[in-house]
Amino acid sequence: MLDLVHEPPKPKVISGAKADWELVIGLEVHAQVASQAKLFSGASTEFGMEPNSNVAFVDAAMPGMLPVVNEFCVAQAVRTGLGLKAQIHLRSAFDRKNYFYPDLPQGYQISQLYHPIVGEGEVIVDMGPGVARRVRIERIHLEQDAGKSIHDLDPAMSFVDLNRTGVALMEIVSRPDIRGPEEAAAYVAKLRQIMRYLGTCDGNMQNGNLRADVNVSVCKPGDYERYQATGDHSVLGTRCEIKNMNSLRFIQQAIEYEARRQIAIIEDGGEVVQETRLYDPDRGETRSMRSKEEAHDYRYFPCPDLLPLDIEQAWVDDIAADMPELPDEKKARFVGDYGMTEYDASVLTAEVENAAYAFALVELLTPGASSPSFTPGAANKRERVDVIERERFGPADGVALTLDMQRAQLAEVEDLLRCLLVNRGATQCILRV
Repeated sequence: MLDLVHEPPKPKVISGAKADWELVIGLEVHAQVASQAKLFSGASTEFGMEPNSNVAFVDAAMPGMLPVVNEFCVAQAVRTGLGLKAQIHLRSAFDRKNYFYPDLPQGYQISQLYHPIVGEGEVIVDMGPGVARRVRIERIHLEQDAGKSIHDLDPAMSFVDLNRTGVALMEIVSRPDIRGPEEAAAYVAKLRQIMRYLGTCDGNMQNGNLRADVNVSVCKPGDYERYQATGDHSVLGTRCEIKNMNSLRFIQQAIEYEARRQIAIIEDGGEVVQETRLYDPDRGETRSMRSKEEAHDYRYFPCPDLLPLDIEQAWVDDIAADMPELPDEKKARFVGDYGMTEYDASVLTAEVENAAYAFALVELLTPGASSPSFTPGAANKRERVDVIERERFGPADGVALTLDMQRAQLAEVEDLLRCLLVNRGATQCILRV
């Protein structure tokens, strides 16, 4: 397989009133595990059900109810870790994160602070042909989601829906390797792409199945290089966390505003206060939510209801053996085997359905004894891909192939596609499925 070589992008630089500043960004991405049952109960995870209808006794924190780990959710976390080239910990453990909120019936969240199931990994974030950022993954841990508080149905009351309570989340924590708003959005999009290829999260941001907490700080040019050389985070500035971002566009807008807010404070002689903030998309600004908590504020301790989670290497190997081809590998194969440009390969691999569609067509158009109009060779491969790209994404010759076409239907149009390759300039056919 062809290894694509990339240069890192330049960091985003914002000019303040007195100096230039660079951005430093780290993200905590919360991805809902694609599973039919919750992390510690058999209740359904189906979205859009009647409020409080997908709630088991353990989700509602009824007395005497004990959690039981959903093995499939653990496998999905392992699969995600493997997809991010991360270390899989054969022993992990669950902890209680204690805090009060009306939509958290237990009064604590079961998480993995001290011994996460997945360790260090990496993501290559494409920023254009020949340009990519390597973002290090610090950890991935499993945890329960909380319920939902609803404040806009009645002027005098709030309501609580516990359907989401106990749904399995993977929290993917990055290192502060991201250097601009566009990179942050591209990083979340890349995680979404990988998990959709793996089938471990559907990536539906509108439903809250993928959301991000964004940590932003600013530093002077050269400070980040000092951090890389020494590991001293203090040179990166004081960070603020923007909670619950579920839009790539809003992530970029929030980072831009927050960075400029911090620069203005520093240049006016003030100090940035470490805190948690919310982004208001209507006003295009962040606002203070609460002071930033540390681990001791939640009084973490090992969950007494759950034994440490021990998994076998053979089980991990079985999961690894069943891994699909991921977008980076598929993109490299498009470039190396079919002579595509990086841009074209990126378009075809952006969504797992598009990539599967393209390869299904390639299989149909593979040269063979029954295909007299084909000749072997790289040029013919390129020709076949030209048809796939043009007819799927831009039907210049009047042919429209839709993404919803089933594989069985593809066989019915094989002769038409062959005709296209032979009569490229004279095609007048229109295919509608």
